[in-house]
Amino acid sequence: VVPHLASWYFSNVIAGAEAVCNESGYECLVVGVGSQMECDRLLDEHARLERRADGVVLVNIPASDEQGASLRSRGVALSTIGTTSAGSPSVLIDDVEVGRLGASTLAELGHRRIGLISGLGEDPLNFAVPKRRTVGFMAGLSAFDIDIDDALVVGGNFSIDGGQEAMASLLDLPEPPTAVFAMCDEMAFGALMELERRGLVVGRDISLLGVDDHEVARVVSLSTIRQNVTGQGAAAARALIATMTGESRTPESVVSSIELVLRSTTGPPPS
Repeated sequence: VVPHLASWYFSNVIAGAEAVCNESGYECLVVGVGSQMECDRLLDEHARLERRADGVVLVNIPASDEQGASLRSRGVALSTIGTTSAGSPSVLIDDVEVGRLGASTLAELGHRRIGLISGLGEDPLNFAVPKRRTVGFMAGLSAFDIDIDDALVVGGNFSIDGGQEAMASLLDLPEPPTAVFAMCDEMAFGALMELERRGLVVGRDISLLGVDDHEVARVVSLSTIRQNVTGQGAAAARALIATMTGESRTPESVVSSIELVLRSTTGPPPS
């Protein structure tokens, strides 16, 4: 169950989960939900989910402990990615550390005015990931005694167009940032488009850092924080199947690794 079927992140999570399901002889049914109400309706016992599925993987969608217990009582296993539900296995990255690493990487290069392209302006699913990354980002700035300026935080809606609009807003400030951290590579790609449109050389005139290590990131030489998205989907599916088959009776939280990948879009602030 995912909130955005067309997103690079979610499509790669699905690919990882589907591969494991196919190898194990299970059919993978992908369901998109656009709000917490839709998700609650899907998980609620009145929807009779147990007639359609032996298990559910929720991707960045919160499920209460009560919903998890209800599913298990009806014979439906649950695993989660990006969130946790007591009694069910989960796969996470340390999103607070992602934000802290983004801020500290740019601060260590000498930047003191650092912008943040964050998540959704309107968030019907109340995503925890952008909130945790923002907390880490602010903590990273504080560790370098950098003042937090709310004007430097702009939503990018986790899209290329949103990233371009966010970068335009940051550049139009009376005192624009010398570096920008985008919470995902797709928003960073949009930011790159705006920088090119204005004739700015990224990595020299302004630094840019993303998150994910999207396939295109290497093509455009984007510095980024890498996460294994397909691997997260595979891990969640394996944990789910182990729960369904009784191989695992102790739900575990798997913390997937992250890695800083520096390319040409980051450098010291312009003199």
